[in-house]
Amino acid sequence: MMSETLCTRLGRVGVLFGGRSGERTISLQSGKAVLDALRRVGVQAEPWDPAEMPLESLIEFDRVFIVLHGRGGEDGCIQGALEWLGIPYTGSGVLASALGMNKARTKQVWMAQGLPTPGYRMLDEGFDAQALVRDLGMPLMIKPIHEGSSLGMSKVDRSDQLMSAWQQAFACDRHVMAEQYIQGQEFTVPILAEAALPVIRLQTSHRFYDFEAKYQANDTQYILPCGLALEQEQRLQDLALRAFNAVGAKGWGRIDVMQNEQGDFFLLEINTVPGMTDHSLVPMAARQAGIDFDTLCLRILEGTLS
Repeated sequence: MMSETLCTRLGRVGVLFGGRSGERTISLQSGKAVLDALRRVGVQAEPWDPAEMPLESLIEFDRVFIVLHGRGGEDGCIQGALEWLGIPYTGSGVLASALGMNKARTKQVWMAQGLPTPGYRMLDEGFDAQALVRDLGMPLMIKPIHEGSSLGMSKVDRSDQLMSAWQQAFACDRHVMAEQYIQGQEFTVPILAEAALPVIRLQTSHRFYDFEAKYQANDTQYILPCGLALEQEQRLQDLALRAFNAVGAKGWGRIDVMQNEQGDFFLLEINTVPGMTDHSLVPMAARQAGIDFDTLCLRILEGTLS
């Protein structure tokens, strides 16, 4: 249990989860886990779902813990509302949240900073498949730029698969991009209080680490320790922190990375409100660092006091 002084300083805490995005189901699971953890350590925490509650009811809280995944919660919208209301909140601010939710803008920031990320092209309905393959090669990842949890994503190996992959992405988001596929190992680097936690290597039997592999499959492997040599892991953690800071992120998050067969790392995306379910990666890395789930949630919340 936390001290009475800290409890008083934190006051009444709203745990924001649910929402209206395609990630609502995952957000409900994450939010329930965070709500229960905060209550176990003595925080006066209450649930708040924007799909069910009016925005003005947020003024009842002294601060909030954001566990809203996807659009409306991870893209700067709720952060802007909280700024307007003067309510402290966990995680990244308006600009970093908006940038982090937009995969293309994130890549542009990283490229401007000289950070390695796979090449990409934006795709409209009339895109030239031959020119795309000529510029980026094959295979390709086709992604809606404003979705998380791999929603709407496809891996394509042939040009005749491109249109159906674009249509699948477009059904989720009017803005779609093609990204070079990096053949190799996938890693994720959780960040807590501007420090990198232990790196996790991801291994799936699926074509890529898709929604089912993330949340439903029983054979997805989370390898921790990740298997990299110490020097390599430290280099990857440093790269992840540089990527996190380049976007202006704050508090906590996660950076997803691919390593090609030559050993080079490539940044894929940033998650500014990562999952907090039993399959989630930030709690897993925190446990490896000796931080249990309840303590992890409290540390993230304590960031609103600074």
